[in-house]
Amino acid sequence: MADWYYIGHYGQLGPLTLEQVEELIQGGVIARDTYVWRHGFADWQIAERVGELDGAFQLIDPIIVPPPPPGPRTAPVPQPAIVRPAVGGALYMTANPDLNPATYGVVRSDRSRAVAGLLQVFPGVGRMYLGYWAHGVLQLVFSMCAIGVFWSWIDGLIILAGGVKLDGYGRRLPE
Repeated sequence: MADWYYIGHYGQLGPLTLEQVEELIQGGVIARDTYVWRHGFADWQIAERVGELDGAFQLIDPIIVPPPPPGPRTAPVPQPAIVRPAVGGALYMTANPDLNPATYGVVRSDRSRAVAGLLQVFPGVGRMYLGYWAHGVLQLVFSMCAIGVFWSWIDGLIILAGGVKLDGYGRRLPE
């Protein structure tokens, strides 16, 4: 039964089923300090204090491996630093190119940039598809005068060109 709600970046979201809430926890959308509520609760609860969500949080907890015991004292082998551009044009240095801080821990969206851009032909629909409901409704309301239609079409081109990097839930859109 869909009776779960949570407070996200854009306000209260729901109703959701318990399975959907667990998927959002595993996707990093609902954190331990996120407020949740369902029928039967007197007030909003912090997610980590709700017993029904313990299993979902245990699945995402990292397994901490103790460091290896100290070996004989030898000088570390220096690794060549690799300089790469990060998001926004800044440079960072890393000895391991797999540890790119610009993409570490990014949750990928299940929404498509191309679909959202094409849906913007209909004022606001593409923005609503991405989860930007207020933005989409404004475009829809302003479409009654021609300015909303042009705004929506230009916004669709911006989405298709990659100007929108995240969906309405803070997840990175696929390239």
